[in-house]
Parts: sequence; C-alpha cells; structure tokens
Amino acid sequence: MGRLITVAAVALGQWALDWEGNTGRIIESIIIAKQRGATLRVGSELEVPGYGCLDHFNEIDTYSNSWDMLRRILLDKRCYGIIIDVGAPVLHRNQKFNCRIIILDGKILLIRPKMFLANDGNYREHRHFVPWLHPCQTEDYHLPPEIQEIVGVTHVPFGDAVISTPDTCLGGEFVAFVSRSREDLSNANKTNLHSGGEQPDHISSNISPGEANPQKTCEELFTPNAPHINQSLDGVEIFANSSGSHFSLQKLDLRLSLITEATRKAGGVYIYSNQQGCDGDRLYYDGCAMVIVNGNIVAQGSQFSLSDVEVVTATVDLDEVRAHRMAMSRGLQAALSTAKYQRIQTDFSIGNDEDDADVSIAPSKPIKPRIHTVEEEIALCAGCYLWDYLRRSGAAGYLVPLSGGIDSCATATIVYSMCRIVIQAMKDGNQDVIDDVKRIAKYDDKLPETPQELCSQIFTTIYMGMREQSSRETRQRAKDLSTAIGSYHINLDIDEVFQAQKNLITNAIGFTPRFKVHGGTHQENLTLQCIQARVRMVTAYQFGQVLPTARGRPGGGGLLVLGSANVGESLVGYLTKYDCSSADINPIGSIDKDDLKRFIAWAETEFELPCLREFLEAIPTAELEPITHDYVQSDEADMGMTYKELTIFGRLRKEQKLGPYGMFLRLVHDWSEDRAAHPGGGDGDGDGAGGDDAPRMTPAQVAEKVKLFFHKYSVARHKSTVLTPALHSNDYSPEDHRHDLRPFLYPLMWKSWSFKKIDRELARIEKRQALKFGEKEKGK
Repeated sequence: MGRLITVAAVALGQWALDWEGNTGRIIESIIIAKQRGATLRVGSELEVPGYGCLDHFNEIDTYSNSWDMLRRILLDKRCYGIIIDVGAPVLHRNQKFNCRIIILDGKILLIRPKMFLANDGNYREHRHFVPWLHPCQTEDYHLPPEIQEIVGVTHVPFGDAVISTPDTCLGGEFVAFVSRSREDLSNANKTNLHSGGEQPDHISSNISPGEANPQKTCEELFTPNAPHINQSLDGVEIFANSSGSHFSLQKLDLRLSLITEATRKAGGVYIYSNQQGCDGDRLYYDGCAMVIVNGNIVAQGSQFSLSDVEVVTATVDLDEVRAHRMAMSRGLQAALSTAKYQRIQTDFSIGNDEDDADVSIAPSKPIKPRIHTVEEEIALCAGCYLWDYLRRSGAAGYLVPLSGGIDSCATATIVYSMCRIVIQAMKDGNQDVIDDVKRIAKYDDKLPETPQELCSQIFTTIYMGMREQSSRETRQRAKDLSTAIGSYHINLDIDEVFQAQKNLITNAIGFTPRFKVHGGTHQENLTLQCIQARVRMVTAYQFGQVLPTARGRPGGGGLLVLGSANVGESLVGYLTKYDCSSADINPIGSIDKDDLKRFIAWAETEFELPCLREFLEAIPTAELEPITHDYVQSDEADMGMTYKELTIFGRLRKEQKLGPYGMFLRLVHDWSEDRAAHPGGGDGDGDGAGGDDAPRMTPAQVAEKVKLFFHKYSVARHKSTVLTPALHSNDYSPEDHRHDLRPFLYPLMWKSWSFKKIDRELARIEKRQALKFGEKEKGK
C-alpha cells in the first residue's frame, strides 16, 4: 500500500464486430500497461464488440460473443496483477445494458451498467440499451455457465458501486474505488454475495467508510448532475471515464474543459479512455486518452493516430488528492451528502510501499493540453479516417473526380495528407502500417518512401471536361495539383457520351433541349446540366473498377470513389442527385466552404503546395453551362446566397434549433444595418451569425434570404436521403442516416404558416421603423 500509483488509459483502434481483433488489442494494451508499471487499466466504452455495432446490439450473438471474448481475457494470466476496466454489452433480466466489467486476476469484481445514455446527434443508445435507474444500488448478476467455471462463483455484483482497495477507492462515470486502511479491510464484514460458490479472498462487498473511485461513461460526464460529484463527496479518489466519443471540429476543447473541471473543484484522479479511428461507420473516434489530477492534465495521448494500440500512463500521488479536499466547506458538503455507495472490497493494492521509497519514481507533472487548429483537425482526422477505411475495406486505393474547384481540391489534398501520415508512420516503425502498405500499394516490390510515391500507387484523379463548358484554367489547375501530390491522373472529355444522351431524348420524343444561354428554358437547362453530372459519376465508377487491372496491379482490385460535396451545398441541394456527389465516402460532406478554404490556405504552406493558391483565388463554379463572353456560371449566383450565409443558416437550423420564423427573429437583429459593432469582431456565441463581418441587411432582405434558404432546403430535402456517407465533422451536418432526421416531402414553404408569421413580424418592424424615421424628421 502506497501513495504513489501508476494508472493507464488506452485508445484502441477497435472495429465493430472484429471480435478476435478487438480482444487481441485489449490484451495487448493490458500487457503494455503492466510493463509500464500500471496497476489500473481503463478501456473505452463497449470496446469488446466495438462501439459502432448499432443495431447489432439488438442481437443475442453480440452478447454471447462478448462473453466469449471476456472469457479469453479472464483466462489469460498475462492480464493478472492489474485491475482491468473493460467495456462490453450485458444482458441482465432480459434487458440490454451498456456495461463496464471490472476484472482482477481472472475474477469479476463488478459489472457496472451505464446510468445516463447518450441519445442525441449521432448517438442512439436508448435504441439499443436501457439505463440503470438505481443509484448507489446493486443486485446479483447470474454469470453464464462458461464464466462460472472460470471465476468459481455463480453471481457477481451488478449495479452502481465502487471498488475499495487497501490504499484507495476506484470508481467512475461508468466504477468507483475507495481508500481504506488495512485495519478497516481486516475488520470488514465480508458478506458473501456469490451464492453459487465460495467468494474469492480478495473480493468482498459491504458498506464501509473510505475514499472511492467511480466509473463513468462519456454521457454521464456531460449530464448536469454527473456521478463524479456525489462519488467524490462519498470518498471516491479515482474516476474512470470510459468513452465512445466521436470527432467534431473543435469539440476536444469542450471535452477537456468538462474533464478538467470534474476534478478541479472536487479533487481526484480522472482517467479518460476513448476509442480511436474508424470502426465501420461515418464517425471517427478521436482517442486522446488522458490522466488528470485535481484539474491538471498529467498525461495525454494522441487525438489522431494510425496506431491500433495506444497506452497512456501516469504516476500520481494520492496525497495530492487528499490535500486538495481538505477545505472545510467540502467536508460539510460531504457530511450532508446522502449518496452512500456500496464498496466492493479487494485486498489488491493499487500502490505499494516500495514505489514510495524509490526516489527514481516521481509523480507525473502537469502538461499543457495539445489542441489542434481547425485546419490540422481536417488534415489529420480525415487523413486517418480514410486510411482506416481503405485498409479495412480491402480496396486498392481511392479515385477522385477532380474538377479544378476547391471542393474536389480539398478532397484530393486530404488524400495527400493521408499519404503523409502513412509515410511518417512507416518511418516511425509502425509495423501494422508497413504491412498494410505492402498489401495495398503493391505495383512493385519497393515500398514507397514519399507521400507522392504512395499517392502514385493508391490514388487516381480524373478530370472529366466538356469542350464548351470547361475552362482551360480548371483543367490546368487539376493537372497542376495531381502533379504536385503525385496522383495517377487522367484528363479526358465526356462530350461524346453527353451528346449521345442528349440525342436519346431527341430521337425518342422529337424535342431537343437547349441551354439557357442558347434560349432554352430553366428546365431544359437543368436537364442538360444533370446529364453531364451523372455521366461523370458513371465514368468515375467505370475507371475505379478497371484501373488497378489496367495498370497491372497484382490481383487487380477496385478503387473507392470519393465525393466532394460540402455541407452547404448538401443543405440546399446544390448538387445533382446521383452525380459525382454520389460516391463510396465523402471526407468533406460535413465541412463548410469557409473551413475548406482555411484548410487549403494552411496546406499551401504546410504541405508545400503552391498550386493551391490558384484554387483559393478562383470563383466557385460548377461549369455545367457553356461559357460565353458575357456569362460564366457562378455557384453563389445560382444558389442566391453566399457560402458564408449558408454556414450561418446551417448552424442556426441544426445547432440553435431554429425554424424559419425563429431564424428570422434572430437574424433581423444579427444582420441589422444599424447594429452596434462588437469588440473583437464577433458576437461571442460561436454561430457566426453576428459580428462585424456578418452581412448587413434591411429586415425585408433578411426575410427574403431566410425564406429562400428554407424553400431551397425543403424542395431539395429528398436529396439528403441518398447523400454519400460523409465523415462526421460538424454538428450541423444534414446527414440523413441518424444525425438529422427530417421529412423529405414538405408542404410548399412559400405558403407555410412560418412564412406568414415572418411577413407579419416584418410588417410590424417596418411600421416601427417608419414611425421612428418620421419622429426623426420632425426633430430636424
């Protein structure tokens, strides 16, 4: 028993339903933690099956398979001598629970079910699990027969409890541990909760005084009355947070704030573990395993990495926690607290006296948290996600239709970022990455040594132009970028295929559609644009299927096609259904135009790609209409709003939960011509709606813009149902899968009650403005 203890938080690259692979990574992380002197290892939420199993959590196999894998961990003697916190789903009384399994020396100390389930945004835990609704209570869990044979008992405690060791108490927002003296332990009433057999010597359960360490899941931390509050008042010293938290731009800052504040006031050791990587869905789990002591970060893992097993350890001094809690006010609150947790007692000590006497061992010092910029997050998150997706899909590489515009440029630059990350991992000796590169990039026996060399083997770009619609500038920009990043590039025209489709209409119905610049109607113009767009999608997939074989790749294979529609265009449907926005995956589908521009501007310098400057300076255009001496198609002119305005509309609609009328009420002030300047140029709420750089409009112009946005959104909503799966990067993403569920057949917005309310409020505002103007004129 000692005051110095070493703990481990892990970030594993789990893959949904990769049972043996997931278990292998769990065991490897336990072994590494032990090698580094840790006596407590905390894993991520549902790490045995992988967090992203979705409706597989409704299948009996998922639960029985999880116990099969837990059996392997229980039998592996390499996992002895350390308390292990493992995440797995558990069936109890025919109810499904999201649980933490606390293991020591081949025995189960406690099964702790999650109490507060995540059920917003991308999370649907209520669809798959039920919460544990009995705080500070436990009951017996009947173990499966194959587990009974190993642990020697038929039942273990199931519920909201903490683990008490001779030197501390462990718990979490998903188990807790308490600090007691050896005398307390020897005198404890060892009530046998294990009715089917003799209780192991190092496990008992009773109510006794002492400090505890609670366990949390990620959602429990985000709740107003988080479990760590009551647990800390009841003596818990170490909090284990097992998370399944996915990436969103700049979300880490909020997460760090919540985690550090959890122990800044209450004191304690906080161990945060999270899954890392793509586990088979649109989400990237961004790791960042951490250890925090009294609100100070003392260890932090990577947020983005290609390593499948990352273990972060820290040595902490428990006396620092106790000293932090010496304030009289805290003692009074603890005395008044009615939350008394059941202690699951064990003879196993987290620390030992020898470590206290070893002067070479010192507590880990506070460090400054590492927080990436938006530009870095886009490069690293999307790059790591694409590599995970590629290596696990079995495909031969990626293909991007490169238009010469900034969106497809961003997608191609992200693939180049992926190649940079992979090459660096190879240089760092990551054997898993080296093996994957050997398997995927196998046109010759020589391993690529530069990002460009890797790009040339696994990345194809293709420019599909039209002689009248496509400009020399876009064609040249596409070529320059492909040369700079090393992609295998194809430059072709699709005029013949387009003309064949156009003739098909003429031959069938005797009508020849014309472009608007040639006198055609809006519908004719739209028809001809869509033919081009859809031909490009078909062409991209054709080349993706045949190129690896044509280029002589051993075993052939196919390329995954990447889409390049940004979040703003998806919101208002500024894309053709089943055009090049239809692909296998879209790495920029929830990123707005402004962030993409910032990323490209950053990459120009960071990646040494001077050709990117031309993309930044070019006017966004779809180039689907013929170019004339007085007309060039413009994206923002077509949409009737700027990309900046689109971003604001998107944030207010989803994040601020505003409909048409609510958005008008907000923007009529934020975009007012007469608004006061805000110090620093922003209004401080983070949505970008206000601030000195926001638009300045009359109330009538605001009403017109809001109506136009919601009209376009409603009539194009059906397109969202077939959008390419996009890497989730923003919380205002319109992704239809489960993040933003809406109807796709709307009543005509122009006649809606919301629009009528806007008109009524606009009339009231304009009447008041007229009165104020009249009074002002009289005063002259």
